[in-house]
Amino acid sequence: MQRLLVYEYMPNRSVEYHLSSRTFAPLSWVMRLKIALDAARGLTYLHEGMDFQIIFRDLKTSNILLDENWNAKLSDFGLARQGPSEGSTHVSTLVVGTIGYAAPEYIQTGRLTTKSDIWSYGVVLYELITGRRPMDRNRPKGEQKLLDWVKPYTTDPKKLHLIIDPRMEGNCSQSQ
Repeated sequence: MQRLLVYEYMPNRSVEYHLSSRTFAPLSWVMRLKIALDAARGLTYLHEGMDFQIIFRDLKTSNILLDENWNAKLSDFGLARQGPSEGSTHVSTLVVGTIGYAAPEYIQTGRLTTKSDIWSYGVVLYELITGRRPMDRNRPKGEQKLLDWVKPYTTDPKKLHLIIDPRMEGNCSQSQ
């Protein structure tokens, strides 16, 4: 018996494609919020919506695809793992994933939990807000790692506007 995995056709490509493309109009602020909510719903389903738990393990903008109605869907479950069995708090595993998205405690210990996916989701949120990749060696030294770069701005709400994707200027609200 052969098994076949069939995905829905996603004509609007990946979120990464739209964030990194300079040839198309940037994703609107409203669209970025919708993508964030859709991805959160997908993760919630994997973590809480079934009889067993799935830990995605490789959440990133290239694994969030957009359908014809611009609904965001999680894709590429090649690294996904079934969550811990009842009574366990984590799954011990070899560390895999993408640099810049993997949770530090997972990298250090190999202990995989749903919190590892939540860390990756936070990185995706920062990408949606800033339009920057988690690692960009083409930027100046202090700006190459997204999380290091945004950290000083996130502690002061008055500075938050300084990290917003410049292509969004005038098209977003900090209250959203």
